[in-house]
Amino acid sequence: MSKNKIYDISAELDKEFGAHGTAERATFDDNAYAFYTAQILHDARKKVKITQAELASRIGVDKGYISRIENGLTSPNVTTFYRIVNALGLQVEITKPIA
Repeated sequence: MSKNKIYDISAELDKEFGAHGTAERATFDDNAYAFYTAQILHDARKKVKITQAELASRIGVDKGYISRIENGLTSPNVTTFYRIVNALGLQVEITKPIA
């Protein structure tokens, strides 16, 4: 009979990438947010069936910049992020968590 282990993901992240508040963890968090944002934007672009070049043209940037965003290599500034969101027909909703 095998024993199932329950893992505390927070403890694993702390061990692998440093505790919250450390430079190492901040770098990990930044990279994770960039990857997550990249996936959302990539999937949305594919869903509306436009190319990176077409999206770039719509918002006034070059195709390489869109590629770098979608690959998580760079994060767009807030203005560019909202231009991308609007060009893809998305909307952003910011809410407070229910306490």
